[in-house]
Amino acid sequence: MTKGFYAGSFDPFTEGHFHVVKSAANIFDEVVVGIGINPKKKRRFDANEMKTAIETIISQNNLNNVHVIYFEKLTGDAALEEGATFLIRGLRNVTDYDEEENLALINQEVFGLDTIFVRSGKWGHISSSMVMELLKYGKDVSKYLPGEVLNLVTK
Repeated sequence: MTKGFYAGSFDPFTEGHFHVVKSAANIFDEVVVGIGINPKKKRRFDANEMKTAIETIISQNNLNNVHVIYFEKLTGDAALEEGATFLIRGLRNVTDYDEEENLALINQEVFGLDTIFVRSGKWGHISSSMVMELLKYGKDVSKYLPGEVLNLVTK
């Protein structure tokens, strides 16, 4: 059985993130979406509420082989604890690739985990930071966020 681990802060979880999850769910027998919690960084949105929103989106889309967890450790350690055989990383552009390739090499050396890159598809131009900047200035971000996440960030 192949299990992929897709880690991120998901603060907020965008349509690009969701595209990666859907693609990974078609590749792997099981996918774990890991919300990384860094106690040194302030989250914009409550991690528990974001987890619930992501779980709702996953359920609404019948992605029965996907589940969501939190973790407060190195991604490789969390992935191994979950029994993952691969790390999943989303790519938006060539800049992402350069950074992600370096992380993939470290994760291979330290944890023995290979990384699968999944393109963000038509959502490659958006990021959580860009969405937050648009929200800050009152712009419509409904096309960039899945419904449950949009409800969370605009409440």
